[in-house]
Amino acid sequence: MANNSGEFYFELTGFPGIPARFGILFSFTMFIVYNITLVSNGSVMVLIIMKEKLHEPLYIMIANLAFSNLFFDTVTLPKFIAKYWFDGGRISFFECFTQVYFVHFLAGVDPFILMLMAFDRYVAICKPLRYSSIVTHRATMVACGMFWLLVALVTLTNLLILKHPFCGPNKIVNLFCNSSTMLRLACDEISATREAILTYGLVFLFVPLAFIILSYAIIILSIISLNHSKGWRKALSTCTSHWIVLTLFYFPRVFVYIANYARLVLSLDLSVLLIFLHSYLPHLANPLIYCLRTEEIKRTIADILKRKIGSGM
Repeated sequence: MANNSGEFYFELTGFPGIPARFGILFSFTMFIVYNITLVSNGSVMVLIIMKEKLHEPLYIMIANLAFSNLFFDTVTLPKFIAKYWFDGGRISFFECFTQVYFVHFLAGVDPFILMLMAFDRYVAICKPLRYSSIVTHRATMVACGMFWLLVALVTLTNLLILKHPFCGPNKIVNLFCNSSTMLRLACDEISATREAILTYGLVFLFVPLAFIILSYAIIILSIISLNHSKGWRKALSTCTSHWIVLTLFYFPRVFVYIANYARLVLSLDLSVLLIFLHSYLPHLANPLIYCLRTEEIKRTIADILKRKIGSGM
């Protein structure tokens, strides 16, 4: 095979264990998943941007998370769907590398946004009187922007992939290109590159997780200390949606990273399934969870629906 050139192509396999006759059905399911993600996350973003009363720190964080989820799915799913619909699973080296960059970039942004949301809940519950002075609109915008920039710069570590020649089979056993599947096809020593990329991935995953756990540990202790059942029920209710999102995002992702770091041998189908779960399931669930659990968003949607129904009568 040619080295890193525009003439070199990879072939995305998707789920290797799915029989060919089920490929169209599975790809159609993914098409539905993408459209649900597109509509739901897009609606959340537009709603928050258009409605001035939603220009609050928590909703700014939710909008950033929705944008990241939508961008990730747009980078990965259309190519995967095209594999089954148009026999378009072939992807050039530089297209694959571009996908690698954005996959790691967007996957790296999410933990920091979730960390900001955990900090927001900590201040709201543990320091309610100081909330408006600590968690301001400007501070939230700056923090989100800094995290996007930080992750974008550190993700440039993936440029190390470009120094490797590629040979042998060109099958990317995955739904999309990522660094681990791409590096497996290199025909020289990849240990240093693999360790560098894996290290920053682990830092981006576990450093925010440590702050998230600390924030919620303090929140739980504060909830326990509340004397009135109404108070702790309300406090607990405000955190439930975040805990669901964190579980969906972190559980399979942590398992995959630990398996890669420990060099555990997982079956190909299990590896792809875990990547599917931590990549797309949170993106489907996030808008639903936040719309159902966030009172201001629910009220805004209800007001819009009432006006629409009223104008149509």
